[in-house]
Amino acid sequence: MAQSDLQTRTTAFSRLLMTERPVLLDGGLATELEAQGLDIGNPLWSAALLQDDPEAIVKAHCAYIAAGAQCIETASYQASYEGFVANGLSGPQAEKLMRLSIDLAMRARDDCRADVAIAASLGPYGAMLHDGSEYRGDYRADEGELRAFHRKRIASFDTPDVDVVALETIPSMPEARVLDALLRDCKTPAWISFSCRDEQHICDGTPLADAAALFQQHPTVAAIGINCTPPQFVPALIGILREAVPDKAIIAYPNSGETYHAGDNRWTGTVTPGDCASAAAEWVRAGAKFVGGCCRMGPSHIAAMGAMLSQLR
Repeated sequence: MAQSDLQTRTTAFSRLLMTERPVLLDGGLATELEAQGLDIGNPLWSAALLQDDPEAIVKAHCAYIAAGAQCIETASYQASYEGFVANGLSGPQAEKLMRLSIDLAMRARDDCRADVAIAASLGPYGAMLHDGSEYRGDYRADEGELRAFHRKRIASFDTPDVDVVALETIPSMPEARVLDALLRDCKTPAWISFSCRDEQHICDGTPLADAAALFQQHPTVAAIGINCTPPQFVPALIGILREAVPDKAIIAYPNSGETYHAGDNRWTGTVTPGDCASAAAEWVRAGAKFVGGCCRMGPSHIAAMGAMLSQLR
C-alpha cells in the first residue's frame, strides 16, 4: 500500500514500507534478557525490568541492532495499567514505565548510532493474564472489557517517538474487532499480527482470512501478519494473507517452533540459526515484506536471517 493511502504521519517505519528489499525485524526481547542471565519468570515478564533493570533492556536492544535488525520493539508487550497496578504500582507510575520503554529503545538506537524504526510492542489481553491464553484466545472477557484494556495502552504509545504501534499475538476474532475500531483513531502507523494454531486458523479457531479481512481497507494498519506461531505454518499463512489483504504489507515473525509450558514458564525443543535463515528466505519468497523472530529467537537467529536475506535478489 502506498503511504499516501494511510491516514497517519510519516515515520521511519513508513519509509521501510517503501523500500524494495525485505526488512529485518528483531527477535524475542525476553529471549535475549534471559540469555543475559535475568529472571523474567513473573506476571510482568520482561516489562518487570523497566523498573528493576532498565540497562539490561538497552543492552538487549543493542544486541539486536548489532545483529542487523532494522526495527526494534519496546519492552512493553506485557506492560499494562492493570498488570502494573496488580503488582503494587499506581496509575501514574504505570504510565511512566510504559513511557520508559520507548525512551530505552530510543536510547539504544542513539547509542548504537543506528537508523532503526521503533515499534511499540502491545500484546493481547491474554498476555496480561499470564496464563498462556494468548495462545488459545479463550479468556473470559467481553468486547467492552477488551476495548477498555486496549484503548488506554494504544493512547499511551500513539506518540511521535514511536514509528509503528504493533498489536501482537492476537488470538481471537472479538479482540481483532475491537482493535479494528480503536486503531482508526491512531495517528501512528500500526501493524497487527495474529497467533495461529495451524495453517489456516488463528488460535480461537477463526479462519485467518476472516480476521485479516477486517483490516483490508483500514486507514492506519499498514502491515498484517503472523507472530508467535510455529514456523512450519508460516508459508501457508502468508499465502492466505496475500489473498485476503493484497494491498497490505505482510509481516512474519514466528517463534522458534519450540513448545512453551505456561505452568512452569519452560520451553522444550531446539532450533538453529541456520534453520531460521532458510525459513526466512522461504517467507520472503512466499510474499512477506517484514521478517524476524518471536519467542526463543535470539540475536544469532536474526543475524543468520539477515545474512540470508542479503543474498536474495
